[in-house]
Amino acid sequence: MDKVALTRSIISQLEAELALQTGAALDSREEATDEESRAEDKYDMRSQSAAYLAAGQARLASEIAGAIAAWKTLTLRVFGPGDEIAAGALVMLESKGGLAAFLVGPHSGGLEARDGNSAATVVTGASPLGRQLVGRRVGDVVQIADRLGPVLQRVVSVE
Repeated sequence: MDKVALTRSIISQLEAELALQTGAALDSREEATDEESRAEDKYDMRSQSAAYLAAGQARLASEIAGAIAAWKTLTLRVFGPGDEIAAGALVMLESKGGLAAFLVGPHSGGLEARDGNSAATVVTGASPLGRQLVGRRVGDVVQIADRLGPVLQRVVSVE
């Protein structure tokens, strides 16, 4: 898997989400300040509701912009066979004969990154899986919670 392509995929997805949230925040702001949204009586809350919505969407857009900045500044170093898992690592886990790829990143946990044919799920160091992975090496075992109970997975590779 190509970590650079995966990172570009993540940034592209975040930029699309930022554009969507920014547009929604601007639309809500316009609705809040529009003459037609003016309160008709003391119980009419349309404009105030739109203003709250615009503020929340603007805050979300700001968080997404921060995530984009973090991904753009992430150093994608090459990990050796004995190196510990850290931010920027592409980790392959094996369980019951199946492989799963995870990219340890600064934000956007749960996002799926693609590099063409392959996919990796983003995990952060703050997530339960991320906390278990950071500091581990090839051959170590981590335990992942599943609907049916804990599942043991072995670290197969760290790139």
